[in-house]
Amino acid sequence: MLSNRSLFKATARAQQITKTFIRSQQTIRMVSGTTLKLNTGSSIPALGFGTWQDADEQAAAVETALKVGYRHIDTAIVYGTEPAVAKGIKASGVSRSEVFITTKLWNNAHHPDDVEKQLDTSLKNLDVDYVDLYLMHWPVAWKRGDEKFPRDSNGKLITEDIDYLDTYRAMEKVYHSGKARAIGVSNFSQAEMERLLKEASVPPAAHQYENHPYLAQHDFFAWHEKHGIHVTQYSPFGNSNPTYDKGKNIPKLIEDPVLVEIGKKYGGKSGAQVALAWGITKGRTVIPKSKTPSRIKDNFEGDFKLEAEDVKKIDGLDRKLRLNDPSGNFGYKFFKDLDGAA
Repeated sequence: MLSNRSLFKATARAQQITKTFIRSQQTIRMVSGTTLKLNTGSSIPALGFGTWQDADEQAAAVETALKVGYRHIDTAIVYGTEPAVAKGIKASGVSRSEVFITTKLWNNAHHPDDVEKQLDTSLKNLDVDYVDLYLMHWPVAWKRGDEKFPRDSNGKLITEDIDYLDTYRAMEKVYHSGKARAIGVSNFSQAEMERLLKEASVPPAAHQYENHPYLAQHDFFAWHEKHGIHVTQYSPFGNSNPTYDKGKNIPKLIEDPVLVEIGKKYGGKSGAQVALAWGITKGRTVIPKSKTPSRIKDNFEGDFKLEAEDVKKIDGLDRKLRLNDPSGNFGYKFFKDLDGAA
């Protein structure tokens, strides 16, 4: 027979094992969000964490996001947030292998000789030896050099005649070297995408562009589905971001009565959570951003599936409201064949 002491120890050990198992199951539940497939065969988490803006607060925000359960961090060298992302990942205790990292090539490094150099800088900033997805931020090329926004004496941005196809071919090389596990683009028009797909030897794995219920771009998304190119939505909350000048004359997207009413059907989800779920249900990645812990957690709860009838209702909200079109400042005409172009 077991002595009282032995019985006590055995009971305590069993309780400890039970607690450890419960904690592990809770962790699994927290991080087992929706994942989607890229044309490379790799998986990409459908819910990402954006790090545009508020560079000084991103380390804490990324740490919080990873502890909440996010496993996809989106950044860019021009954001100035890559070092903060590295700090946040390290502080979170989450291993590099568990985090999908996206970063982007900036316009001043479109020359084929500059692409790998700038990626190397990003890798150093992020304290990693590869990124999961490397995107060309915009199809426009600016003057080569260290200046992120090179301007002439009149304050006008200086462009260079560098074909984005040549830039992309240099990106193909870093894909083959393993420094980027997948490559793609951001802010391209359909004609630019068609040319890229026709001429590239490595088809883009992803295209990140502005997408939300007020700029649904249904036909454009269908084109990507047809060609096996994954879509990541930036600005999934539309005009809720005060940075944008457009859209201030109408109510915020996340307060739209249709989204709010649908949210009630799913246990009291918010309009913001429904907006995220709309994108995820359609098979896209969404990258909300916030520096506020409570909102970071709330956005994480936007990873759920909507019923078809609710998706259809949200599809009908499209206003063709494009909020981010810097054509007038960047020295290039963007989105020529897309909804909401300036």
